[in-house]
Amino acid sequence: MSTTMHLTNEALRDEVLTELDVDPSITSERIAVTAEGGVVTLTGTVPNFFEKWAAEDAAKRVKGVKAIVERLEVDLVSEHRRDDADIARAIVDSLAWDVTLPTTIQATVHEGHVTLEGTVPWYYQRYNAGAAVRRIRGVRSLLNQIAIKPPVGATEILSKIETVFERDALLDASGIDVHADGSKVTLTGNVRNWFERAESARAAWSVPGVTAVDNRLVVY
Repeated sequence: MSTTMHLTNEALRDEVLTELDVDPSITSERIAVTAEGGVVTLTGTVPNFFEKWAAEDAAKRVKGVKAIVERLEVDLVSEHRRDDADIARAIVDSLAWDVTLPTTIQATVHEGHVTLEGTVPWYYQRYNAGAAVRRIRGVRSLLNQIAIKPPVGATEILSKIETVFERDALLDASGIDVHADGSKVTLTGNVRNWFERAESARAAWSVPGVTAVDNRLVVY
């Protein structure tokens, strides 16, 4: 590997470390970062599941990050430890208090590991349910298996996604190809940075009827 590449990797690592340091929701000093060819690896421990998610989200915001390998472990501090029954009750309450969520979501808790199941008509509801669980004390991991099932055809989905892409000021969609197979959408092509890649998927998910987004966009 050339010296230039080594310096580039070192600079990217330092940028990610800085982003972790300035994010007020991340308190752990036990997160290590390595970078190679745009692939960033996070290792170490965090005191709760929300911080694990926040660290990954912070790394995604850094320009030059093309992929993330997340190997963080949740080492709950004593005040965050609680039994599964307490966690389950907190999840039920949190989901019930959110007026954007339907009553079709079920949660299973085993040793702090949470699985969400059920169906919702919109992606944002699936996302909000997961976000609510991430903030609950005692949660160690989350598997979000909530399905999205609105009755909308592929042609209409494709048309609406293209309209959303054209309207999105944060997105240059000129290098993006969209394919809809029923309610499943595949994005291919090139984008300028990781943020634009994530924004493309978010925009596609915002269209009613989309139940899956296969994001194959490449950061060039």
